[in-house]
Amino acid sequence: MNLTSEEKQFIRDHASDDANRLLLGAKKYPQLDVPFLVDQILSRRQIREKLPSWYANEELVFPAKIAAEQCSSERTALYKQRLVSSSDKLCDLTGGLGIDSYFFSRKVRRLTYIERFPVYCEAARHNFQVLGADNITVQNENSVDIVSDLPEVDVFYLDPARRGEGNKRVFALSDCEPDLPRLLPLLLQKAPRVIAKLSPMADLQQTESLLPGTVAIHVLSVRNECKELLFDIRREATVPNSPVYCVDFTATGTEHSFTFTAEEERNAPLALATQVSTYLYEPNASILKAGAFKSVAQQYGLEKLHVSSHLYTSDTLVAGFPGRTFRVEKVIPFSNKVCKSITKEMPQANITVRNFPMSVDELRKKTKIQEGGDVYLFATTLSDGGKVLVVCRKVSNI
Repeated sequence: MNLTSEEKQFIRDHASDDANRLLLGAKKYPQLDVPFLVDQILSRRQIREKLPSWYANEELVFPAKIAAEQCSSERTALYKQRLVSSSDKLCDLTGGLGIDSYFFSRKVRRLTYIERFPVYCEAARHNFQVLGADNITVQNENSVDIVSDLPEVDVFYLDPARRGEGNKRVFALSDCEPDLPRLLPLLLQKAPRVIAKLSPMADLQQTESLLPGTVAIHVLSVRNECKELLFDIRREATVPNSPVYCVDFTATGTEHSFTFTAEEERNAPLALATQVSTYLYEPNASILKAGAFKSVAQQYGLEKLHVSSHLYTSDTLVAGFPGRTFRVEKVIPFSNKVCKSITKEMPQANITVRNFPMSVDELRKKTKIQEGGDVYLFATTLSDGGKVLVVCRKVSNI
C-alpha cells in the first residue's frame, strides 16, 4: 500500500483542486488510480487541522474519506492516553482509521486493533509500520463475533458506529454498532475496564444509567465545540457519584478543565443576579454539555443572569474562568425601536443568543448588524424576565 513518488506528487499538486474536476479528468492520468488519490486528497483536507502530525506525513494512507471525518482529533487522542497506564494491554474493538489505537499504543504495553473492513486493516498495518508502532497487532474481524474468544486484557476501548442503514446517523446507544449496553457484561468478564467513546449528542445521565459500573465521565471539546464523551467503566465500580471532567482545548493550545459531580450540581445554590455587572462569562462547550450550570457559578463566585440563560456576571474580574470572559460596555433593553436604530452605532458584531426568543440569524436580519469585528453582542433574558442586549468586548483569561 506504499504510495509511489508519482502518487505523492499528484496529491501535492492537486491538494486544493476541485475533487469532481479531478475525477472527471481522470483519463489524463491513465497510469494513476485517480479515485483512490482523490480520496487521499479529501481525507488529508479533513485531518489538516485535527491531526497535524499525520497530515505532515506523506507516507500515510487513508482507506476512506468518512474515516477521516469521523476519527478522533490529535488533542482528544492524546488526552485519552492519560486514562491508561504503561503496563496495560489494551484492545481497540472498533479500530477504524486507527488514530486512537496509535496514540494509545504510545503509552500502553501492547495493543490489539480489531476492524471488520479489510481495507481499513490494510491501511492500518501500513500506517502503524510507517509510524513505528510495532506493539500493535491488527485483526480483521467483527469484534462482536469474537469477544468471547479474545484473551483477557486490561482495557477494552470502543467507539460504536453511529450510522445505521443507508448511512443514516443514529443517536440511541442501542442503535449504534456494536450495541454497548448489551455487550458490556461480556466485556467486563474479559477485562476489568472498558473505555467507551460516545457521541457528543448523547445525554449524560441517561447514558450513565445504561452503563452500570461507570466511574467517570469525560466531556471533551475542541475550540469550544463538544467533540466526544468518554465513559470509564469498571468491573469493580466503587464510585457512587461519578465525577464529570469537562475539558476544552482552545485554538492556542491551552487546556481549560472543570470537574464536578451530579450531586454537587443538584445541591449547589442558585445565585441569580439582579443586573448585569462589569464582567460577563460564558462557560465553554464541555461545561454547557455536562450541565454544570450551578456548580461553575459556585466554584468561581459568580451570579447567573437567569436560571435558563447560562451566562454569568461579576463586579470584579475572575481569573482562570473555563470559558470566554467579556467586559461589559452597555446593557440595552430589547425593543423593536432599538432593533431599527442599533446598527447606526454598531454596524458589526459577533452575536450570541442565550435564552432569547430569536435565533442569531433572525436577530441579524432584524437589526441589520453584520458579522465580525471585536464587539460581542449577547441577546439574553435576565432574572426578572427582561430581554436585553449586552454589548461587550472579550478579555483574555488570566
